[in-house]
Amino acid sequence: MTNLKPILSSLLVLALAAAGLTAGQAAAADKDEHAAHRRMAAKAADARNVSVQLHDLELRDQFGKPVKFKSDVIGDRLVAITFTYSTCTTICPVYSALFAGTQALLGERMEREAVLVTMTLDPATDVPLRLKREAEKYRARPGWYFLTGEKKNVDQVLKGLDAYFPDFTQHPPMALIGDGLTGTWRRYNGFPEPEKIVAMMDELRAARNSHGHAGHH
Repeated sequence: MTNLKPILSSLLVLALAAAGLTAGQAAAADKDEHAAHRRMAAKAADARNVSVQLHDLELRDQFGKPVKFKSDVIGDRLVAITFTYSTCTTICPVYSALFAGTQALLGERMEREAVLVTMTLDPATDVPLRLKREAEKYRARPGWYFLTGEKKNVDQVLKGLDAYFPDFTQHPPMALIGDGLTGTWRRYNGFPEPEKIVAMMDELRAARNSHGHAGHH
């Protein structure tokens, strides 16, 4: 496998540089609509167990295909979900770079055993074609879903994941890693490295196996 660290490091350095603040910029940033967004960018990831509600509502993927969130996208697979919007220039590109690295680490497990979900917070702007361009930018393969849809459905799904923000431009950097079969979910605040995301998926898979669950989509 190609050594991804130099590539990912470059992507993350560029993205974090765009999102970061120097001490001298802090006061000016308070007037920036992305100020809170930027202040969160350098925070390390921490994790906690959470309860979520998976609404099986119809959304659309980056190809415009209708998909049911719970039954079609999640199924009984391992999943990592992040929340972004395509006009974001701060923390959202960081997460897309992290997911690109996660996709590479998962390799052949993608789609069959594990899926990545990039969920828009701005469905009015992020139509499928726009998300398709985002997916292409990060060389998304089958198993990495960029989801949008009717606003009422998107908002309901987000609320079930405790990821709905009235002002989506101020959303915190976070990811959900879970097991669709057992219903175990963990929320990361900050930026978990791809290795940490995959390690969490492996931990969930091990817990599943230890309890005699056999997953299939």
